Amino acid sequence: MPRPHFLISRWQRRSTLTDPSSLRVEVQPPSLRFAPEGSAWQRFMFWLLAPAPHESAPPPNRLPGVRTEFLATLSDIDGDDAETLRRRIHDARSLRELWHLRAETFRVVGVSHSQHEAEERLSLLNRHFPTRAPRSQFATL
Repeated sequence: MPRPHFLISRWQRRSTLTDPSSLRVEVQPPSLRFAPEGSAWQRFMFWLLAPAPHESAPPPNRLPGVRTEFLATLSDIDGDDAETLRRRIHDARSLRELWHLRAETFRVVGVSHSQHEAEERLSLLNRHFPTRAPRSQFATL
């Protein structure tokens, strides 16, 4: 029979922050460097000199679709904060600017609905941005 939560000592509890088996993934902002669409020579030089391919900027034509998804996240929320955020999303000129609006989006959805709902909606938005696995505990900083 499982023990009730209040009977588990503090020594038996495991933290999700220090647990090495945690599957947390870090979402990063997109790069400001665009992969060229020109000649094979330009693409080769970009490949040779640029950061890893996942760090190159996504094509600029993705911005309208991602912007629409950010706005859809707020579609059922009213209020001054939501309107201000909608304006900022509409005025964003790059995916990097939208990446910076994720925290405000989380806050507005969390206040209007719940933290769980905000996490669900933000996870749908995070798929548009590069991810990185957390650092190993054995790696130096």
